[in-house]
Amino acid sequence: MYKILILVFLALSIDAKEIYNVDRLILEALKNSPDLKTSQSQYKASQSRYDRAFSDYLPKIDLHLNAGQITMSDMSDSSDDTIDDTLILGRLTLKQIIYDFGKTGGNVDSLKYTSDSYLNANEQIISNKKKFVKTAYYQVLQSIALIDVNKENVKLNKIQLYRSKKYFAAGIRTKIDVSDAKVKLIQSNLDLKKSLYDLELSYASLDEVVGFTQIDRKYEVYSKELVLENIYDSLTEYDLTLVKSINYAYINRYELKKYLSDIKSAKSSSEVASSQYYPQIYFDADYTKQDTDKLKVFLPEEQWNASLNLDWNIYQGGGTSALTQEKRININISTTKLQSSKLKIKKETTQSYINVYKMKDSVELSQSLLKVSQEKFGQAQKRYEHGLSDYIELQEARQGYIDAKSSLVVDYYNYYKAIAVLDNAIGK
Repeated sequence: MYKILILVFLALSIDAKEIYNVDRLILEALKNSPDLKTSQSQYKASQSRYDRAFSDYLPKIDLHLNAGQITMSDMSDSSDDTIDDTLILGRLTLKQIIYDFGKTGGNVDSLKYTSDSYLNANEQIISNKKKFVKTAYYQVLQSIALIDVNKENVKLNKIQLYRSKKYFAAGIRTKIDVSDAKVKLIQSNLDLKKSLYDLELSYASLDEVVGFTQIDRKYEVYSKELVLENIYDSLTEYDLTLVKSINYAYINRYELKKYLSDIKSAKSSSEVASSQYYPQIYFDADYTKQDTDKLKVFLPEEQWNASLNLDWNIYQGGGTSALTQEKRININISTTKLQSSKLKIKKETTQSYINVYKMKDSVELSQSLLKVSQEKFGQAQKRYEHGLSDYIELQEARQGYIDAKSSLVVDYYNYYKAIAVLDNAIGK
């Protein structure tokens, strides 16, 4: 007996699956999704470009070492001999920008804002990923609930087949009622099978969104039984008006923040282009040390040099003007993209907001339809039992009840999918 209990426990442990709610699935998606990893890598690369540009503010120090053979001739008027010697040379140079009329600063700012743009793009992808996970999660829950509806349909058809056989045996009903009941039972079993396959397909879509690559599914989503009779009262209210939703989107939507960063980056790039008209002022210094045996008289052992320099490109064929004009055009392009994005986001928010309340009304009406359909089905059963109606009327009433129940399940989860889409539209 003890061994049997151990085997049962091991079997249950092997078959046990983790239960994931929507929050945990989102965390898994943020950890596993390849598109998020790519976006994060792009942001990190942009940070490195900014760090590299910022280094231009700091002095540039170079060390050069050289060892070799040197030959010198015509050392004096009285000798035609050449002198061979070994030369060891070391040079240390330093260059520090003093002022370049915004070239370095503009480049640093441009890359900083570009990095901010990548960050906001990454945050938008994260927001989109949350929406995709939520909608896929609710689709799985919907599939589970529809399986329960189809199981009830099979149960009702089994009961009806049993009754039809009894009525036929008693001579109350004809054999066609038994045949019809068998057909409906087969159809309901077929619908149940299809809903089971739909559940697996829903899980496959969820796996793709979350980033689960294992062949065997080791988890199940957290779900609870729906109480359809009063489901409308359980709906979560959306706490923003349409106007507040649009204003919220204008402030918080990462896509808009990305375009704002792009505009700032374009303006900084324009400053860099304009700085080409002006000189570059920098400090330059170097120290050289040389070591030879025979040529010390002719080659200084140590040498220092320090200077303040100005480099100014006077003319380069109109390249500076063309570059400056290009950067100004880029500012206009970025500004236009921002305006287009605001229009698109306003439309998305409005459509999503309306869809939320459309789905909410659908839940309310579907709940009322289910109640009436249930009453009609009950009345049809009584009429059929008393010989006041035929089998077709009964089956239509039963199918109307099942269809109403399925519609209510679909509308209920569509409401929460609509909320997920609206939250994404406003950047919540």
